[in-house]
Amino acid sequence: MTASPPKVNGHARPPALQVLGDWQPVAAETEPVDEQRSPEPEPATVEPTAADVEVARARAWAEAEERRVAAEAAKEERRIKAQAEADAIRVKTEEDARKARLANDRAERKAREDEAASEARIAEHNRRRDEADRARERAAREDAEQQQTETEKAKVVAKSSKRWRRVALGFYALCAAVALPVQMAAFWDPNAKYLLVAPIFIEVIALVALVGAAAAVTDGRPQWHYRLVAWAGALTAATINAVHGLGAFDAATAFGTALASVAGPGMWDLHEHGRIRKRDGVPTRGERKAAEKEAKRIAAEKAAEEKRRAAEKKAADEAAAEAAKQLSEMRQAEFEDVWKHARKLAAALGETTVTEAVWRRAHKDIRGADPGEDAETIRARNAAETRVDAARQKRPVNGSSQQVASQVLGAKQARVYNPPARRGVRAKGDTPKQSQGARRQASIAAKNARSNTN
Repeated sequence: MTASPPKVNGHARPPALQVLGDWQPVAAETEPVDEQRSPEPEPATVEPTAADVEVARARAWAEAEERRVAAEAAKEERRIKAQAEADAIRVKTEEDARKARLANDRAERKAREDEAASEARIAEHNRRRDEADRARERAAREDAEQQQTETEKAKVVAKSSKRWRRVALGFYALCAAVALPVQMAAFWDPNAKYLLVAPIFIEVIALVALVGAAAAVTDGRPQWHYRLVAWAGALTAATINAVHGLGAFDAATAFGTALASVAGPGMWDLHEHGRIRKRDGVPTRGERKAAEKEAKRIAAEKAAEEKRRAAEKKAADEAAAEAAKQLSEMRQAEFEDVWKHARKLAAALGETTVTEAVWRRAHKDIRGADPGEDAETIRARNAAETRVDAARQKRPVNGSSQQVASQVLGAKQARVYNPPARRGVRAKGDTPKQSQGARRQASIAAKNARSNTN
């Protein structure tokens, strides 16, 4: 332990107090004194008078009546609340039932629509499949018929060509038989009988050249030189027949035999000429006429289509001009200030009319926003959004936040008079008990008062 100094501030230290028992805290609980246990003496009992009894009876009746009225009001309030809750539950049940019924109806309708759409798709698929099958069958049948037709036509053409060739050869032989006597008479010389071979040579030249031309046409080779040699031989024979026939015989014999010399090779060359045009794809006269007629029809349809398009474009332009005129009149009537500014702005920008760009800029200059919006529109939209938010949160529109609610006075309650059962008489326990700290403080104060008194 440390030693304490003998003096403090120039004065001798008083002797230390002797500890006779255990140390106890100052805040230890002490027993209340008698004054605190019974702060007030029991008053003397006073007999109530008739007036007091009557007043107590009236007060009791008023309290009973008030309790009855309060009970009936509470009962009515509970009934109204229960009725409201029942109505809310009924309305909610009906609404849920209605929503469920609508959902079921929508689901059933969607199921029917899906089923109908599926049946329609299946029917469409079957129809397309049947059409494809019929188209394939029709194409196969037409192909078979076309092949059969082409085969029959090829047979007919081959038969006709063969017959034509035989007839042409026979005709050529006949013409040669008619023309050769006059030619042979022209070359007759008793001293040079071998010259009789010359007319036959001339006729054979034309025949060989025509056969070569037919081979060239079939093989796709040039054929014009073969035909030239054939016509040279035929014209040579015809010249001989004409000159000798006029000198030795008459004009009929001369021209007849000359024609025979040309007719045989000429008829054969006509056949080859047709084959050449068919091979080269040259249209016939009928095909050229049909093509010209089709070209005229297409040109007429094109002219009619252009005329129709021009009429539609003219009608569309007129409709657009009318719509623009109506729009201008509406804007001028509804937005007079903006329209005047737009006219000035269009003139300043070099526009002859109020375009959409000019109108947008003018509306923004005057109303401060794009077309369709202004201060009133934005204010109305904000008010509508506020009402919707209030309706969703089930609160009044004009202020319902916690801050506003804290500043609003509550409903004024009616004052209820509730006097004590016994006027002027105190009873034990008629006031709430004091807290433990208050009792402890009162005990300490009573002890101090007794020590000061002693």
